[in-house]
Amino acid sequence: MTTTILHYLLIIFLLAISWPTDARRPFACDPRNAAVKELPFCNMHLPVAERVRDLLSRLTFKEKVGLLVDKAAAVPRLGMDEYEWWSEALHGVSNVGPGTRFGGEFPGATAFPQVITTAASFNTSLWEEIGRVVSDEARAMYNGGMGGLTYWSPNINIFRDPRWGRGQETPGEDPIVAGEYASRYVRGLQGNLPGDRLKVAACCKHYTAYDLDNWSGTDRFHFNAKVSKQEMVDTFEVPFRQCVMQGKVASVMCSYNQVNGIPTCADPRLLRDTIRGAWRLNGYIVSDCDSVGVFYDNQHYTATPEEAAADAIKAGLDLDCGPFLAVHTQGAVNRGLLKETDIDSALFNTLMVQMRLGMFDGEPSSQIFGNLGPRDVCTPANQELALEAAKQGIVLLKNHGPSLPLSPKRHRTIAVIGPNSDVTVTMIGNYAGIACGYTTPLQGISTYTKTAHAPGCQNVQCKNAHLFGDAIRAARNADATVLVMGLDQSIEAEFKDRDGLLLPGYQQELVSKVAAASKGPTILVLMSGGPVDVSFAEHDPRVGAIVWAGYPGQAGGAAIADVLFGSHNPGGKLPMTWYHQDYLTKVPMTTMDMRSNQATGYPGRTYRFYKGPVVYPFGHGLGYSNIIHTLASAPATFAIPVDGRHKNTSATTDTVRVTHAKCGGLSIGLQMDVKNTGSKDGSHTMLVYSTPPVGHWGPHKQLVAFAKVHVPAGRQLRVPINIHVCKFLSVVDRSGVRRIPMGQHSLHIGDVKHMLSIQSTPLGVIKS
Repeated sequence: MTTTILHYLLIIFLLAISWPTDARRPFACDPRNAAVKELPFCNMHLPVAERVRDLLSRLTFKEKVGLLVDKAAAVPRLGMDEYEWWSEALHGVSNVGPGTRFGGEFPGATAFPQVITTAASFNTSLWEEIGRVVSDEARAMYNGGMGGLTYWSPNINIFRDPRWGRGQETPGEDPIVAGEYASRYVRGLQGNLPGDRLKVAACCKHYTAYDLDNWSGTDRFHFNAKVSKQEMVDTFEVPFRQCVMQGKVASVMCSYNQVNGIPTCADPRLLRDTIRGAWRLNGYIVSDCDSVGVFYDNQHYTATPEEAAADAIKAGLDLDCGPFLAVHTQGAVNRGLLKETDIDSALFNTLMVQMRLGMFDGEPSSQIFGNLGPRDVCTPANQELALEAAKQGIVLLKNHGPSLPLSPKRHRTIAVIGPNSDVTVTMIGNYAGIACGYTTPLQGISTYTKTAHAPGCQNVQCKNAHLFGDAIRAARNADATVLVMGLDQSIEAEFKDRDGLLLPGYQQELVSKVAAASKGPTILVLMSGGPVDVSFAEHDPRVGAIVWAGYPGQAGGAAIADVLFGSHNPGGKLPMTWYHQDYLTKVPMTTMDMRSNQATGYPGRTYRFYKGPVVYPFGHGLGYSNIIHTLASAPATFAIPVDGRHKNTSATTDTVRVTHAKCGGLSIGLQMDVKNTGSKDGSHTMLVYSTPPVGHWGPHKQLVAFAKVHVPAGRQLRVPINIHVCKFLSVVDRSGVRRIPMGQHSLHIGDVKHMLSIQSTPLGVIKS
C-alpha cells in the first residue's frame, strides 16, 4: 500500500472518531418544524403515493415549476430545502455533477476501474458488490452534507463503434452483457430494500441509440440516429429494458440525439409508451443536461420554446437537467399547450422517488443509513475491492513462450517504459471523482523487483522521439521490459471520438524499437477504453506478451503488477471486438445498422454481425492455466409450448413469436465440466454462444449465457448453466418482432459444440 493511501486512512480515522451526528439537517419534515411535522406528507405511516398527493395539493403553481429542474428550488413555507438532482457514480462517487463535492471530512472516494474494465471480469456478483460499496460511500457523503441521493449512472449504451470516446463508460458491445451489468449494478446502488425503499436512486442512460459524440463534423446535439425497428428491439432497447424491468431502476435519462427525426426527450413512443408504459418504470425520466434546450435551439424541432417545454412534458419527461422548463413551462400553460395536471404528473414521479429515499422522513441520522459517515469512505475493504475489480478486469491478449508471468528471481531489474507507466488520474478514466490514493504501474512493479524508469514519450500523444534514447538504454540493461502505452482522455472522451484505432503519435515506433533492444522479454501493457489496433505487436515475436488493463482505477498499478508477476491469474475477457484500422474505412460512425449488407459492402458491427478479420475477437482472453471444457449433460431436443392459435409446421425455418409461446420458466439446462490442468488456481469465464437456424436477419452468433467460476489447479468443477429460451434463443425479424427459430441451434462453449433441436408443441389458447 502506498504512503498516500496510508496517510488518507489516518485522516479518515481521525475524522471518524469526531464525526458529528447532526452533520446534515433534514431535507424536509424536520420534527423541530411545528408548521409541517403534523402534515400528511410528513407522516411515514401513510402510503407513499398518498403522501405525494398531499404534498402536490399544497404546492402553488410557481412552486411546482421550480421543482421541474435539477436545481430544484426550496419551498420554505412547507419546510423543503433546495435540492440538486445531478450527481454521478459511474464507477465510484464522482464530483462531475454539482450535487456532490469533495472536501473537509470527505477528501475523496474509492475510485473503481472504469466500467469497460469491470465489464471484462464478466462477474455479475462483483458488479453488484461495487454498486453496494459505491452507495455506502454516497450515503455517507449525503449524511455529511456533501452529496445527493440521485445518481445518474450507469451508462448502458451499446459500444457500437470502436471510435466512440465514451465507450469506456459502457459494459461493451453485447446487449445482454450490458443489460445484466445494468440490473446488477443498479441493484447494488439502490440496495434491494423492502417496501420499495431506495438506498440511492440510480439512473440508466442515455436512452436511446446514443453512441456518437463528435465525429467528422457531426455532433451529438445535431445527430439523427436512423434506426430500424429490428435494430431497436434487437440491440439498443435490450439493456434499458432489463435495467427497468429486472434492475427496477428509479430513473432513465433520455439522450441528446434524435431517433428517426424525433428528439428522444420529446418522443412519447419512447418515454411514455415504452419506458413508463410497456416496461412500467417505477421512477422518473430525466433529460440529459440541456437536452430540451438542445432540441429547440440546436435541432430547431419546435418553433417556440413553449412548444418545446410542452412536447417534453407531454412525451413523459419528468425532470429537466437544466433551466429550460423552469423558464418556459409557465408560458406553455398560458398558451394552452400544457395543463397544470401535466406538471402534477411529472412531479408525482420525482417526489415519489424522493419519498422512497427517505428525504421526507425527518432526521437523516435516525434513518436506516443514518450512521454512515467518513469512516465508511475509502475503507481498507473498499479499496481492496477496487484492487480486486482491477485484477479481474485485466485481459491477457498474448503470451508467447510463455513470457508471463515474470519472476522476481529471474527478472531482478525491470525497465518500466511508456507514457502511461507512472500515471495516476489516467487510470480512473472519465466521470470519476477524487481517488483515495493511487498505485501507479511503476509503483506496483517496484514492489516486486528493482525498476529502471524511462517514459519514452512526454504523454500519450507522443509527438516526437526525443526521449527514445533513455528508454532504449534502459531496455538493453534490464532483465525484462514492461511498456505501458495506450490512450487517455486527451484521445478518447466525452465530446471527443477517435479518428483511428492505432496507437497515437510515435508510440508504435517506441514499442518496436524498445522490443528490438530489450535484453529480456518485452511486455506491452495497454491502457485504453476503446480497442487499439496493435496487430504490429501481436505479430512481432520480440513482443512476448500483451496485456489490456483498460482504465484500471486507483489500484491499477498494483493490479497490473500482480498479473505480470503471477500473483493473480488473469481471467478477464474482452467485452468488445478489437478491429483493424482499415475496418473504419467501410463503416461511417453515423451509420446505425448493426447487420452487414453484402450489396453495399457494409461489413456489419460487433461480433454478432461482423465476420471479417479482427485483431482480437469479443470474448478473447488468456490465462496462466489450461482450461478444458466437457459437456456433461444437455438436451438434444426441446419443445416450445405454443398458443393453439399459432400455426405449427415442421419446417426447420419456422419461427414462433415470443408472445405466442408460454415463456414462463422456459429454460434449457446444461451441465459443463470445467477442468484446470494447469499449476495455478484461477478464475475462468465461461461464455456460451448460440448460432440460430435463421437466415440473414439473425445474428451469426449470440452470447446466451456467461458464468464466472474459480477452479483450483488440478481440479474439475461441474457448472450448471440455464438459458432462458424466449429471452436468449430468440431473434428479431425485420418488423421488430422477437421470434424463436425452430430447428437446429448450435451452442458453443469454448471448443465444445452441441446441437439443440427446438420444435413447437401446440397447446390450448393462451390468453394474454
